[in-house]
Amino acid sequence: MKTSLDCIPCLLRQAIEAARMVSSSSAVHEKIIREVLPWFEEMDFHQSPPAMAQRIHRRLREITGDADPYRKAKDRFNHMAMDMIENLRIEIDSAEDALLMAVRFAITGNIIDMGVTSDISASSIQNSFQQLYSEPHFLDMKAFKQALHEANTILYLLDNAGEIAFDKLLIERLLPKRVIAAARGFPVINDATTIDARAVGLDRLVQVIDNGSDAPGTILSDCSPEFQSHFKNADMIIAKGMGNYESLSHESENIFFLFKVKCAVIADQTRRPLGAQILIHSNSRSKGE
Repeated sequence: MKTSLDCIPCLLRQAIEAARMVSSSSAVHEKIIREVLPWFEEMDFHQSPPAMAQRIHRRLREITGDADPYRKAKDRFNHMAMDMIENLRIEIDSAEDALLMAVRFAITGNIIDMGVTSDISASSIQNSFQQLYSEPHFLDMKAFKQALHEANTILYLLDNAGEIAFDKLLIERLLPKRVIAAARGFPVINDATTIDARAVGLDRLVQVIDNGSDAPGTILSDCSPEFQSHFKNADMIIAKGMGNYESLSHESENIFFLFKVKCAVIADQTRRPLGAQILIHSNSRSKGE
């Protein structure tokens, strides 16, 4: 997916919010913004939005000297989610279609996205789960179930800390022995790394690898050879979150994208309303171009 002009205000907001979160110094805030603003003049709009976000957050870490500025927030989200999953597992076990329920819970967990907003609390997460039945949903479960039936190997691309606890509930339904879960290679925003995967016990369920990259998405050219091999050889790929959709929607592999529509650009790309729950296949015409 190419970067839209409408992505620029969001990327700039993200830089401001991140600067304020990691430092109380107005001088640091100003330094970050003054450095970032000229980048927009030279940015390549043929790249996906995660490419610019990667550059912004790399510089943020350099200026602050903090290798993982969102660590406390990620720990908090992991704890919040783990406090919820036992009750959600009971709901899944009692559901008429347990796989569908697990899919919807995993997608609902995609609300934990500090790339979109820093205003995420335990109550806002709980409200999202209470409202999930009233939200519009566009879930290609027929194609998803068929792909699951045919796949011997599944690569599950993780997105955010906290959210990955709800992914765990879905992975439990996928015959976990055939699943490899991939986290980010280095910290960026509140995206999950292998530290977070271990925090929610995902490493005790499936093999967990990292992709070798610090982009808030999956920019294949920036990923490690090991990850690229897994990506190329997987029978099926499940990609969580808008960042993975933004960076992989043009790829031809057998990818299923799961996310909530949280911005107008993605709403336009998918032709789905804001707030919608999405499960679409990479060859689906509904995903946009």
